[in-house]
Amino acid sequence: MTQDILTKYVELNTFLRIIGVKGTGGKIKHIICSGSVKVNGEVETRNQRKLKVTDIVEYLGKEHIAKGEMIR
Repeated sequence: MTQDILTKYVELNTFLRIIGVKGTGGKIKHIICSGSVKVNGEVETRNQRKLKVTDIVEYLGKEHIAKGEMIR
């Protein structure tokens, strides 16, 4: 049985690693909890926020789009 694309996701902390944010898991969690990350234009402080295809993550003034190949 295949999983529908709408039920697949990547967690925000994992996504930040994929786009190249350096550091330990604790550092990435701190970045998220500090309010430095936006998802779809709103500040996100949940470390394990589930991102779906086309969600837009903004960090350090750059926007990154969650793409299908990033989603499991």
